[in-house]
Amino acid sequence: MFHWNTRLILKICHFQLTFSDKGWFRSMFVPKMETRKDAHSNLLSKSETSDLYKMQFHNVKPECLQIYNNLEAEVQRKLHLDQDYPCEVVGSWNTWYGDQDQAVHLWRYTGGYPALTECLTKLNNNQDYLEFRKERSKMLISRRNQLLLEFSFWNEPTPRPGPNIYEMRSYRLKPGTMIEWGNHWARAIKYRQENNEAVGGFFSQIGDLYQVHHLWAYKDLQSREETRNSAWLKEGWDSSVFYTVPLIRSMESRIMIPTKGSPLQ
Repeated sequence: MFHWNTRLILKICHFQLTFSDKGWFRSMFVPKMETRKDAHSNLLSKSETSDLYKMQFHNVKPECLQIYNNLEAEVQRKLHLDQDYPCEVVGSWNTWYGDQDQAVHLWRYTGGYPALTECLTKLNNNQDYLEFRKERSKMLISRRNQLLLEFSFWNEPTPRPGPNIYEMRSYRLKPGTMIEWGNHWARAIKYRQENNEAVGGFFSQIGDLYQVHHLWAYKDLQSREETRNSAWLKEGWDSSVFYTVPLIRSMESRIMIPTKGSPLQ
């Protein structure tokens, strides 16, 4: 009898609290919102640099891929040699597994948006470049691009010798979760340094928003599997995965082969 009365009293108390204090009831289900004092781009990017990155995705007609690679390499070489253009190609690849007959280019603009504007203005007045674009357009099925910033806690993408294969893992996050993603990966990246596989980490500013790209380098596909499996043996990696997976709406993996002139080989 005592046990039954106790349960009854608890139910009555719960009922009274629920309907006599609506503010308390709502607080159980409505999350508290904390005002953010700055944009996530300022909180997550490298404050010591003002570099801006552009990612290009070009879907090429299958019969034109080799001609396209040769033409693109020649233009990239000329831009590298010309100090008047504040841009450089970080890496160029063809997708091996993923979208077929695809070229991916990563550019760095030293000086941020002003450098991008300066470079585009000069290119639009460069007759050789305009001819290149005209010729290139005949080889393409479609193209798209994004402007990106670099995560402050990721490795700086610098030229490296080959041969390597590269994996670009792209994550589309739930809006509003970029800061949380960055907080978890600031700790997680230390578990992925053993084989020098971490190349660069970026998040979108213009184009597809709330998108993250992680770029990794491996000797081959077997090395990739072994390196990824070894991360699970490190204490803390499983927690990082556990807390970041719920932030993801979709994800994609590309295995890419560097083109002949790519600084990342």
